[in-house]
Amino acid sequence: MAAGTLYVVATPIGNLGDMTFRAVEVLRSVDRVAAEDTRHTLKLLTHYQIRKPLVSYHSHNLEESGAVIAGRLQGGEDIALVTDAGTPGISDPGARLIQQVLELEIDVCMVPGPTASVAALVISGLPTQPFAFLGFPPPRGGSRRRFFTQAAPFPMTLVLYESARRLGRTLSDIEAFWGDRRIAVARELTKLHEEVFRGSVSEARHRLGEGVKGEVTLVVAGADARPSGTAAEEETWKLELEKLLAQGSTSTRDAVDQVAARFGAPRRKVYQEALRLAQIHKAD
Repeated sequence: MAAGTLYVVATPIGNLGDMTFRAVEVLRSVDRVAAEDTRHTLKLLTHYQIRKPLVSYHSHNLEESGAVIAGRLQGGEDIALVTDAGTPGISDPGARLIQQVLELEIDVCMVPGPTASVAALVISGLPTQPFAFLGFPPPRGGSRRRFFTQAAPFPMTLVLYESARRLGRTLSDIEAFWGDRRIAVARELTKLHEEVFRGSVSEARHRLGEGVKGEVTLVVAGADARPSGTAAEEETWKLELEKLLAQGSTSTRDAVDQVAARFGAPRRKVYQEALRLAQIHKAD
């Protein structure tokens, strides 16, 4: 028996009217639907009068459920993979299932449609090419610092996702590590309360830092492409480092990371300057 096909089906990010004719046809034709949240997907299927068995596939059952889905595909079933909103495989567990299926040489067919990252990029007013999609920042710790430090020098437009409850903190980290760049904050795209704020990071932080609800996509201008290393620029980052350390609310390591990332200065050089400043204050 020939193996079936895994159909990767994009679904609306808010407005159900964004469902494509082809996506509806595919969901009606497959044997079952693999969904991140079966309750959420059931509402979508019910809206389009589609009745199909649902199989749960999410971040907590990747390997177990993935093996079951792969087995059904090898047995000849056609299965559609959907996520809660948008395109499967973009910052959701679907990417792993696609990898598993391809390793088994099972056909994977894309049914394209909405994705919040591209929608936000297009209406941001920032350059649309080139751009880098960064996904969700790590929630805490060293991996979060590395995330912002490593992306700081990227010259292209940056697109990232964030939960509403961490938006204020992420805007603060963007300003600290990347500087007060231009930004577009897109919230509830295609829904009734769609909102896109365009301005500087500091303006966004003051306006949107608290009480925001819904799904959020951030589009941030790339790093300044001007060469660094002049005496004036070195003096600028030294003054910024001294200010951060004097405030007392930022650790030496975080201050060094922020300044190195924001100004493109060698981290070792910034760290040496931090040690020099510490010796001066100790002597005082």
